Amino acid sequence: MGGVYEVYIETHFSAAHALKGYPGDCARLHGHNWIIRVYVKCLELDEIGIGIDFRLIKENVKAVLSGLDHFNINELPPFHDVNPSSENIAKYLYQTLSERINTEKIKVSRIRVSETPNAGAYYWEE
Repeated sequence: MGGVYEVYIETHFSAAHALKGYPGDCARLHGHNWIIRVYVKCLELDEIGIGIDFRLIKENVKAVLSGLDHFNINELPPFHDVNPSSENIAKYLYQTLSERINTEKIKVSRIRVSETPNAGAYYWEE
């Protein structure tokens, strides 16, 4: 079995959310400067030694995050019936970016979403 490369980019966006049914302050509308890390698995490198161009990942992440940035996430269609927790935002980003980036040899491997520098969630599929 050959080796696997995993590359990542980190970025951020700002948005508000409220956790429906949460027994505390987070049930009220509040905002975060969300920190996003996108990991991409590459099974091989191209002729110049690159698995996937960081620029390609960044462009796709920027396009997806533009639909979340400076919005109330609760009001967005993907979250009408799903609580906009860090976990569910990570799953949404994973699935949406996978549709845009994945090929036979390149795959979004996991997403990290952090509400603060010290708390967040990962999502991946096995």
